[in-house]
Amino acid sequence: MRLLTICILLCCFSSLLAQRKGKSNTDTVKITNIGKAINSVFADYAPVISADGQMMVFTSTRPVTEKEIKNAKPGFENVYSSTYDEKKKKWTEARRMDEALNMQEMNNSAKSLSGDGQKTLLYRDDDAGNGDLYESHLAGAVWGTPVKLPEPINSKDHESSASFSPDGKTLYFVSNRRQGSKGGRDIWVCRQDNHGVWGVAENLGGVINTIEDEETVFMNHDGKTLYFSSKGHKGAGGYDIFRSVNENGKWSEPENMSNINTADDDICFILAASGLVGFYTSAKMGGLGDRDIYEVRFTPKPKKETPQLTLLKGTITDETTGAPLEATLEIIDVVKNNVITTISSNSSTGKYLVSLPSGKNYGIMVKAKDYLFHSVNVDIAYSAGYQEVIKDIQLKKLEVGKSIVLNNIFYDFDKATLRTESMAELDHLVQLMNENPSITIELSSHTDNKGTDDYNQKLSQMRAQSVVDFLISKNIAKERLVAKGYGETVPVADNETEEGRQQNRRTEFKILSK
Repeated sequence: MRLLTICILLCCFSSLLAQRKGKSNTDTVKITNIGKAINSVFADYAPVISADGQMMVFTSTRPVTEKEIKNAKPGFENVYSSTYDEKKKKWTEARRMDEALNMQEMNNSAKSLSGDGQKTLLYRDDDAGNGDLYESHLAGAVWGTPVKLPEPINSKDHESSASFSPDGKTLYFVSNRRQGSKGGRDIWVCRQDNHGVWGVAENLGGVINTIEDEETVFMNHDGKTLYFSSKGHKGAGGYDIFRSVNENGKWSEPENMSNINTADDDICFILAASGLVGFYTSAKMGGLGDRDIYEVRFTPKPKKETPQLTLLKGTITDETTGAPLEATLEIIDVVKNNVITTISSNSSTGKYLVSLPSGKNYGIMVKAKDYLFHSVNVDIAYSAGYQEVIKDIQLKKLEVGKSIVLNNIFYDFDKATLRTESMAELDHLVQLMNENPSITIELSSHTDNKGTDDYNQKLSQMRAQSVVDFLISKNIAKERLVAKGYGETVPVADNETEEGRQQNRRTEFKILSK
C-alpha cells in the first residue's frame, strides 16, 4: 500500500513537472515585489504600462482624505502613476494623478494605457452602481475629463476591465452581461470603423471564456497574444493567468502561465513590448500590503524567438528652434495603401511611440499645421525580432527654399514607372498643394553613381517628370510644377556603401514660391 502511494505521488509530481516544462514559455522567471515607491500597506493593483515600459499607471486604496489618513483606513480606489528612471534603475515615487481622473467619493481604477501613453481607460462606479468604462486623453501634461464609452461597450451590467489593441481600433473588455454569455464574467471584443463608430460587442468564444469568471484582460503589443485571468481554466487555484494567440482568426488553447501562478489570486498581467518584463497583481504572502504589484523578468529559452515587433519612438521638434511639436502621425501600410492607425506626439514634450508588428512595409507620415509633412519608411521583414528604433524628426516650416525627401516614393527597378506603394505619399503631396494653392514646387529625382552620368541624368529626369505628371492628373496646375533630374550630381551620402547609395536614390520637393 505504501509503495502504491509513493508511485502515485511520483506520477503526480512528474505530471506537474512535465506540465510546467511543457507550458512555460521561458526557462526562468524572476519575480520581485516592485517595492515601496509603488506598493503600500494598502491594496495596490491593476498596473498598466506604456509599450516601452517607461510609464506605469496603477490603482490603490491608500487613504487620501484627512479622515481616511487619520483613521489609517483604506479609501476609494484612486489612480496613481510612476515613471522608470533608467539611470537609477528604479521607479519614481508614485503620485496621485489629476483630479480629472480621480473623481471624489467614487472608485476610479486604471484599466488600460495605449502604447504611446497618450490615452487611458478607467473603470468608474456610476449612479446605478453597476460600473462602466471611461476614456481620457493626455493633452501635454494634463489628462482630459474622462468620457464614458458608448454602448455596446458599456451596458446596464458591470464592465470591469478593458484593453486597447495596438492600433486603438479594437477593445477587449470584461462584462457580466447575460445575453450571449458563456457564464459568469466573460471577455468581449468590440471594433471601431474608419469613422470612429464602435460596432457590435462579440463574445470572444468558448476557447477563451468558461462557465466561471474571466477577468483582467490584456492584448499584447503584437496585436494577437491575449493575456487574461480565469477561474474556469485548469490552474493552481483562484484566478490564474493564461495566454492565447490568435492565428488566422482562431484562438489557441489557453496556456497556463505556470511559472507565475500561485495558489492565490493572480490577476492584471501586462507585458512590455520587449516581452522580457511584465507586471501583475497578487495577494501572495510576504507582500507589503493587502495586494501588491510584482515585476516579472523573463529569461527566454535558448534560440527562442523574440517578439516580432519594432518599437519606433522619438521626439518631433521644430527644425529651427528645437521646440517640441504636437504632430499627427499616420501609420500607413504602403502595399495596401491604407492607414492602419493615427497617433499624436505629446504637445509638451514632442515625444511619440508606436508599435509596428513585423512583416509589413510601413509609411509614417508626420504632419503639423504650418509645416511641411515629413515621411519615414520602415520596411520590417517577417523574420525580424524585437527591436527599438529611435527616430527624432525635425519638421520644416512651410517657407520658400525649404525641401524634403519623399521617402515613400517608389519606382519600378531601373524605370520611371511609379509603383502603387507610392500612392499614399503622392496623395499627401496633392493635399499639400490643394491646401496651399499659391505655392510652386520643384520635384527632383536623384540617383547613386552606378551607371553612366548620362544614363543617370536621363533616368532621374524621367522619374521627376513621372511625379509631376501624377500631380497634373490630380488637377494640380502644371504652371506650379517643375520637374528636375539631378542624376548623381547631388549625393547626400557616401556611394561606397549600399546604405549610402540607397540614401542617394531619392525623390525630393522644394518650395520655389508661395
